[in-house]
This record gives sequence, structure tokens and C-alpha cells, in this order.
Amino acid sequence: MSVKVAVIYYSSTGAVHALAEAVAEGAASTGAEVRLRRVAELAPESTIDENPQWRRHRDATASIPEAAVEDLAWADAYAFGTPTRFGAPAAQLKQFIDQTAGLWREGVLADKPVTAFTSAFNRHGGNEATLISLANVFYHWGALIVPPGYTDPAVYAAGGNPYGASSVTGPSGDGPDTAVLDAARYQGRRLAETTLRLLAGSRERVGHP
Repeated sequence: MSVKVAVIYYSSTGAVHALAEAVAEGAASTGAEVRLRRVAELAPESTIDENPQWRRHRDATASIPEAAVEDLAWADAYAFGTPTRFGAPAAQLKQFIDQTAGLWREGVLADKPVTAFTSAFNRHGGNEATLISLANVFYHWGALIVPPGYTDPAVYAAGGNPYGASSVTGPSGDGPDTAVLDAARYQGRRLAETTLRLLAGSRERVGHP
């Protein structure tokens, strides 16, 4: 039995994209079927052109499919990624989440495992606040939050964030380092493995009332 995982993210200059790829790799390493999806860009092209790194990343990832709410209906589990914007998710990801009201009303999002990851410019730039902010959404959905916790050495090696994989880009704009990417892979693997156990238990209960 395999599980279906949707990794849905927004990234402007590439840090969150790198984390999303690592989370997807971790989930896929368990045999999970993974959809890697980027949400729609809301910024005008003129604004993107003012930042060469933003423009390069946008052009380089144009082939990645855009996220749709159908991806949430398809998946058994979700991983959401966003840069931190003043301690909150980026507007682009929030705009996608705001389209899920129909699925929420139908109960489609309930009881599904979910996790989140993020990146900030500064070490104290709001990574934890952003992840906690996303958790507020998951509470409303009735989803089952699966944080990495302090459950693997990879979490400690990446700086010890139990809420979710997070990176700090700094003035250089460098992407996540090896330790953070390893933590993201672990987080994706943990999400898929947790989902697999939940689905297996559910099917056993159906078969043995």
C-alpha cells in the first residue's frame, strides 16, 4: 500500500522551492506517490523583474504544475511551504488556501495528516510564527498535524526546529544548507510513514469491526 502526498508551496527566490523538493524526496523514498505543486504568483511581472534572483527562479520553475484544490482532494496527506512574511504565510499561499472552503465544508480536508515548512531572511525573522500561523488553518480543517518534533538527529543538526523544517537565507540569498535539506527530507518521510500507518489502521478497523 502506498500513500498520496501533495507538496504545495510558494517560493519567490528559491529557498522554499529547495525545501519543497527535499520534502517531496523524503515522502517518495517511502514509496509514496507525490505531487509537487507551486501556487499561483500574485506579484506583477514588473515587480519580479526588479529582483534578478526572483526572475531567475520564476523562469526556472515555470514547468512545475500550478496547484489546484483538486490536488488536496486527491491527496492522503499534505505538506505546505511558504516564505515568512512578517511572521505569517506569503499572500500567494494564503490565496490558495482561501480557495479550499468548498472542500472544508464537505469534510474532505479533515483527518488528513499535514505538515509545514518555511524560510526567512533573518534567523529571528518569523519562521516559527509562520508555521504556527499555518497550524491555525489546519485546526479549522480538522487535519492531523505531523510536526518533525525532536524525533530524529536530522532535526537537531538543522538547528532544532520541532515545528517544521526552516531555513535562513541571509544577505547572501543562499538556499538551505545540507543539514536543513536533510531535515526536510526527514519531515517528508515522517509525514508519509505516519499517513501509511493511519491508513493501514483505518482499513484494519473496517475489515474487523
